[in-house]
Amino acid sequence: MKTKAIVFDAYGTLFDVNSAAEKCKDKIGSKWETFANFWRTTQLEYTWLRSLMKKHKNFWKVTEDSLEKSMKVFNIDTSMKNELLNLYKVLSPYPEVKSVLEDLKKKNFKLAILSNGTPTLLNELVLSNKLNNLFDDLFSVEEVKIYKPEPRVYEIPIKKYKIKSEEITFLSANTWDVSGGGNFGYNSIWVNRNNSEFDILDFQPKNEISNLTQLLDIV
Repeated sequence: MKTKAIVFDAYGTLFDVNSAAEKCKDKIGSKWETFANFWRTTQLEYTWLRSLMKKHKNFWKVTEDSLEKSMKVFNIDTSMKNELLNLYKVLSPYPEVKSVLEDLKKKNFKLAILSNGTPTLLNELVLSNKLNNLFDDLFSVEEVKIYKPEPRVYEIPIKKYKIKSEEITFLSANTWDVSGGGNFGYNSIWVNRNNSEFDILDFQPKNEISNLTQLLDIV
């Protein structure tokens, strides 16, 4: 079925989640990358655990909680907490993101973000990177108060655009998110930026790309 909307995950797909810690790598030292990966993993674990416990906290609070734990584990000076946290508001996009979005916009696709991030965080991210004129919508899990891969999250763009799930091409760098969207009925594409292995979660994407430029040959 023809694609009518292209929906992107934000963190790790459009925006480099490690760029916050990287901007502080002189202060953190050689462990900055291991620390960044641990922070991201803890952040995701907290979203899933909160969804299962039905104890929702917005993504900014979850990001803060997971940062606190990570700083303790890696023995990072607590005075850096606010600096690291605020850098999460201005994460850098991957190099190809803007040009790919501009090309897709010319083809008249609906373009949207569907993210765990809060509406405020997503707005700040696209504004700080001058991408705000390229998206039709920034969808947040805060509409349903539960995190991906809960099906109610993937329903949000369907309800807004009044289209079928298979008319959405969905891109994520997170294999669990690709599977979540794919099992829901999206045409899910895996953005495999780190040459990783795909998870075994009852879905296998038809397309795997290493960066978003390759999307232009698919849609």
